[in-house]
Amino acid sequence: MERRIAQYRPVNAPPAWEHVADEVRATVSRAAPLTTHRARDLLTALTRLAVFAHQLGIPADARRWLEPSMVEHFTATGCLNVKKSCRANYRACLTTIRHAVYGPDLPGGRPVALGASDPSQPYTPHQKAGLWAWAGGQSTDELRRGLRLLLALGLGCGLDTSEVIPLRGPDIRVLDDGTCVLAVRGRRARLVICSRPYERTLADAARHAQERFLFRPGCFARKSNTITDLVYRTNQDPRVPRLVMGRCRATWLVERMNVPIPLPVLLAAAGLDSLHALSRLLPYLAGTSAEQAHTVLREMP
Repeated sequence: MERRIAQYRPVNAPPAWEHVADEVRATVSRAAPLTTHRARDLLTALTRLAVFAHQLGIPADARRWLEPSMVEHFTATGCLNVKKSCRANYRACLTTIRHAVYGPDLPGGRPVALGASDPSQPYTPHQKAGLWAWAGGQSTDELRRGLRLLLALGLGCGLDTSEVIPLRGPDIRVLDDGTCVLAVRGRRARLVICSRPYERTLADAARHAQERFLFRPGCFARKSNTITDLVYRTNQDPRVPRLVMGRCRATWLVERMNVPIPLPVLLAAAGLDSLHALSRLLPYLAGTSAEQAHTVLREMP
């Protein structure tokens, strides 16, 4: 077991791994997991937390990483690209490590429900600009191209994770005036018009992919982690929010609800068959003054 822990290295290790590797391995070793499977779970969870803490400028000190407030901050904002059940598993693993290594030295209260944070909160215009700049500042062409394509598909087309993964180059058609028409696959198959700021990114991605998959054309394992694996390898800027496709889609929906556009058009473009899914976004709609409301209501036929 000790040898396996000492040789552990995460798949597609991010650059921050080299800064936290020794402390991660030593801490999990002190936690003394009984099985190889359990050791890997603990190593995975602590690695994610350690990389997140490193990006926040926190030294490679497991005592700092495993403080209850840091674990809660990590599960609330540091791994929104994974399912809630996976985040809960990370937190359980980190709590196990804390108790095994430090005992009562790092006491913690009852964790808050993971649902307390809202992964669907729309991005502000400032956050959108920050995400675009962050994506373009990554260290490799694969990361830059992949992240900006995700932003184009999420913020420009309103797609969610499951709709991004199966897309292929021919699913994008560029009209003579530069309009990009995207044919979405799956149970919510539909045509979506990409918003103008993201047309060039989408068209370039289609030319690059040709007949292959649009997102990460060289990756043949099309699973739920096809996106999260790429995002996990990025250099995260603590000043920029995490890239979450659910938040991108929510941003796209709210921006169009604020225009407004006819509801049948919005529902068709979003792949929805009822207004129920939009109710959670009502708190994020722009307010209307009493004078504006008076004018609009009075002028209705």
